[in-house]
Amino acid sequence: MRALRWKAPVIGVALLAAFAARTAAAADAEHGMDLFQACSACHSERADAIGPSLRGVYGRKSAALEDFRYSNPMRRANLVWDEANLRAFIKDPQTTVKGNRMPYAGQSSDADVDDLVAYLMTYK
Repeated sequence: MRALRWKAPVIGVALLAAFAARTAAAADAEHGMDLFQACSACHSERADAIGPSLRGVYGRKSAALEDFRYSNPMRRANLVWDEANLRAFIKDPQTTVKGNRMPYAGQSSDADVDDLVAYLMTYK
């Protein structure tokens, strides 16, 4: 019985670590790069781009690029584009930042959202 006392927490931690590793590994940044091609129609490096550059977006504060005119709701959002905020915005931009002017309905596939976020985390 004494041996079970230490094994249960160790097994729990091992299962949690395995789940976290599987979740991280499940995201496919290469597939995210393919999905991003649709985003690049508006989010490019061109000066006349419709949307702001997403290069380096991971970890950046919302509405932070000085060379882009953001909507008032996006400026007021005061977000940092971490995994959770990117995931929420890609899934449902109008709920995440109500009144933003991005004409994108959102991504319904959780796997595609994860893949896009994985790609954006590498897009430097």
